[in-house]
Amino acid sequence: MSDIKPSLLTIYLQLMKLRVVILLQITAICAIMAHDLMTRSGAIPGDRTWYDTAMACIVTILGGTLAAGGSNAINMVYDRDIDPGMSRTRTRPIPNGWISPRHALIFGISIATIGSAIFLPFHWKAAFWSAFSVVFYVFIYTIWLKRRTPQNIVIGGIAGSTPPVIGWIVASAASIPENLNPIDLGSPVPWMLFILIFLWTPPHFWALALYRSGEYAKVGVPMMPDVKGAKRTLLESKIYCLLLLLLGAVPLFWPDSGLPDAWAVLATGITIWYSISVWRIDPEEELDSNGRMPLAFASFMRSLGYLAWMFIAFVFIVAVPDKNVWYWAAGFGLLIPVVNRLLIGWKNSVKDKTKVLNAE
Repeated sequence: MSDIKPSLLTIYLQLMKLRVVILLQITAICAIMAHDLMTRSGAIPGDRTWYDTAMACIVTILGGTLAAGGSNAINMVYDRDIDPGMSRTRTRPIPNGWISPRHALIFGISIATIGSAIFLPFHWKAAFWSAFSVVFYVFIYTIWLKRRTPQNIVIGGIAGSTPPVIGWIVASAASIPENLNPIDLGSPVPWMLFILIFLWTPPHFWALALYRSGEYAKVGVPMMPDVKGAKRTLLESKIYCLLLLLLGAVPLFWPDSGLPDAWAVLATGITIWYSISVWRIDPEEELDSNGRMPLAFASFMRSLGYLAWMFIAFVFIVAVPDKNVWYWAAGFGLLIPVVNRLLIGWKNSVKDKTKVLNAE
């Protein structure tokens, strides 16, 4: 337990796990941007101004952050018995004694409810999928699946895959089919973005589980590496990478998907770049000083960049003129490794400066 208690606002923000929420909201904002750019190019029907785009982004960020943050807070309440047993979670607010489980639960339920309700004035389907995500994450994943099956992450990933669907609904509220079917959004594009996150989730979290092998088993959470072993985990991770490759190639065999052909080439290249990190993971590699697998952690970090790059690339492709799209796609593809190299260099520089300051 920490002796220094932070402010209540800081505790609330830690309960919400904002670093995770931010990545989810990036996917939602990209869906909004892609939708509105496609309406301006005439690819899909609609009449959207930049003001409409900005308002949709603000509402989605606010509602999505509150709903996802509330889910995370409720998750921490339920997991308060196992969080002290893992290095990644033992410093959370409840194990530290900074906030009571009852207080955290009330906070989580309140902001999750408000977050989903924010979408109601725009379209009930957006509110439905927001509430669905909260309920699914709390009851299906946290309470039911997490401690019962090594496929917990696979099925639970459904909850984390809805942000682009919600963002798309907010942006396309005026043109969404008016029926009682929440799946009918008038376009397959948001569901392909949903599938992208769903297929990305298992290899992303299994890489983390490989890196922290043994921690989940100690607290009774049956993660794939502990139940099936590292080799089986890597095999299934590679299968998901192949499925991601197939998803990226959708425009080539489904012309009516609404996605440009250039997206297939760019998505395939980015997916290969990420998949290389998965193939490099070696169950027999020498462990670091903490008894962990460095290559698994490297793959986990690259997976974060992969998801962000895939959504940014999608927005980029629908934004450029069709006449020059292939040139722009090639340029964007060449830019990715350069930016990644610069980010790695900057991160290492910050680490070195921190070590020097600590030494002084």
